[in-house]
Amino acid sequence: MAQHGKKYLEAKKHIVPGREYSLEEAIKLLKQIAFAKFNETVELHARLGIDPRQSDQQVRTTVLLPAGLGKTVRVLVFAEGEAARYAEAAGADYVAGDELIAKIRNEEWVEFDVSIAVPDMMRKVGTLGKVLGRRGLMPNPKTGTVVNPEDLERAVREARAGRVEFRNDKNGNVHVPIGKIQFTEEQLMKNALAVIDALRRAKPAAAKGTYVRRMTIATTMSPGIRLDANTLMNVSLKEIA
Repeated sequence: MAQHGKKYLEAKKHIVPGREYSLEEAIKLLKQIAFAKFNETVELHARLGIDPRQSDQQVRTTVLLPAGLGKTVRVLVFAEGEAARYAEAAGADYVAGDELIAKIRNEEWVEFDVSIAVPDMMRKVGTLGKVLGRRGLMPNPKTGTVVNPEDLERAVREARAGRVEFRNDKNGNVHVPIGKIQFTEEQLMKNALAVIDALRRAKPAAAKGTYVRRMTIATTMSPGIRLDANTLMNVSLKEIA
């Protein structure tokens, strides 16, 4: 079992064991107990009632965070020829043709946060699965990261604005960043509600029973604060807001 420091244990004393907090209460408390000297990432964690071994019970989707992520997002676009010119005009940090693809494959170079591809490049990009797949950087039509050249400007803009992809892990959990601890309570609320709404919409038709069994919010260093998942998952976004 991991050993926690004094500051972590002191922060944990402020959380009532077994209590399920409203989202507003949890965010307020999280900001109060934050003790790290850096601008920590705030994450929403959910334990799902799915069988991750079944292909028809996978949860994978994207969400555009209204308040962004609070960090600079480096965007790489796989494109050549005319599409490469679209990518450059869209403001991509890197435009990857054969040379950069070779660098990613041979040197495992991944100095970017999001990758986007045009359809014509997916045959070449597919050879990078070993490098990009395990880092969650493989472009995929389902997550809006494989787009036509004329849509690159929008895709790059959304990636920079806080477009986040999330999927369940092998244990059926999801972990989604929703901003930084120095965000205002309102900004964190808006981002959290957007993620919860996306999670609700991504429920697999084959999933039975309780979809979200547990939900917590935490910073990089803090203990988790348990949320009232039942309320959050069963009322509309407008009602919560």
